[in-house]
Amino acid sequence: MKKIFFLVILVSLVKLDVLAQPKQWSLRECCDYAVAHNITVRQYENVRRQHEIQLSTARNQRLPDLSASAGQNFSFGRGLTAENTYTNTNTSSTSFSLGTSVPLFTGFQIPNNIKLNQLNLEAATQDLEKAKNDIRTSVAQAYVQILYCMEIADVAHRQISIDSVQVARLQSLLKVGKASEAELAQQKATLAQSHLTATQAENNLQLAILSMTQLLEIPTPEGFSVVRPDLGAQPSVFGSQLVTPDDIFAEALTVKPEIQAQQLRLRSADNSIKIARAGYYPTLSFSAGLGSNYYKTSGFEAKSFGEQMKNNFSQYLGFNLSIPIFNRFQTRNSIRSAKIDRDNQQLTLDNTKKTLYKEIQQAYYNTVAAQQKLQSSDQARESSETAFQLMQAKYENGKSTITEFNEAKNNYLKAESDLTQARYEYLYQQALIQFYRGHELSF
Repeated sequence: MKKIFFLVILVSLVKLDVLAQPKQWSLRECCDYAVAHNITVRQYENVRRQHEIQLSTARNQRLPDLSASAGQNFSFGRGLTAENTYTNTNTSSTSFSLGTSVPLFTGFQIPNNIKLNQLNLEAATQDLEKAKNDIRTSVAQAYVQILYCMEIADVAHRQISIDSVQVARLQSLLKVGKASEAELAQQKATLAQSHLTATQAENNLQLAILSMTQLLEIPTPEGFSVVRPDLGAQPSVFGSQLVTPDDIFAEALTVKPEIQAQQLRLRSADNSIKIARAGYYPTLSFSAGLGSNYYKTSGFEAKSFGEQMKNNFSQYLGFNLSIPIFNRFQTRNSIRSAKIDRDNQQLTLDNTKKTLYKEIQQAYYNTVAAQQKLQSSDQARESSETAFQLMQAKYENGKSTITEFNEAKNNYLKAESDLTQARYEYLYQQALIQFYRGHELSF
């Protein structure tokens, strides 16, 4: 019984420990959360919904309309009678009507307008995807900054560990007369500086976390942490070949939403020209209706309301053909204006493509530079690590000064920091290249 009770307590403590641990966010979780809560993205979603409504309105133009009306009129004063004389009379009339009309031919304006709104909706959807991609890119940058700050903080704490060991060593040597007070004081000052560096690194990490939580619309950065990717599992960059900017651009043209949106708007501009040309075509519509009236004049006997409504009941059917002949060049100028808008949209598309190509070129050469920097940093770190180990052995054997030891240590730690920065810079640039090719942002 005691064993069972002990196991229950142990399991409960383990569960509490797990629950107490802060949640670690992956890059994908950060991106998904930011997309779901970002205000700009939600505004683009509302714009897309407005275009959905406009498309529904355009489609409904094909439907017949239906309207009903009722009227009540009163007249007073002198009026002409059936005997061709004038007399004071009071007259009242009541009327009811119900009518409908259906557009039969509008010069293809309705179908072209439907197509126009369909293209606008698709373009708004691509704008929404572009907004999502923008926030994903910002989140990825903030994520890499957090990872870099975490690594720098680790390096700073390793520096404290090394300096603490040397302070303890010098204190022991001082007791046996093999070290001086000046050497110990100098090493303590170095340790204090290392603590200051670590504090600055922790502050930078907190600021990076704050920037991320603000992007995610999280009210407080407290308890927020990210998952560190396994850099050892990343493929080697040494000797790897990058896809050329032209190849990346060719893939990006087929997948990037900003290009798709402008291409859709170009097709939409073509439909606007067709809509403007509809002014040259005749229009034909069909109308139908029914109605009835009730009249009453003072001094005369009137039939009952029901009988009059029955006797005065009427129906009508009609076709209306309108042929444009001259409308002060409005149609001509509308077509000219639509063509200018189409030319402007073509320029906008060309400019969007150029901007995208420049971004891809920048990302490509940044990746090349990051790859070269990573290779150089890796070699520098290996060399500085070997130099530090040799200098540490010489220093502990009394064959070098503390100044030489600290210089070798600082060079080694700086090389580690440079390597860490190069790793994450290359990691981000490589992920950005894949993102331009249509892949998901991931490390």
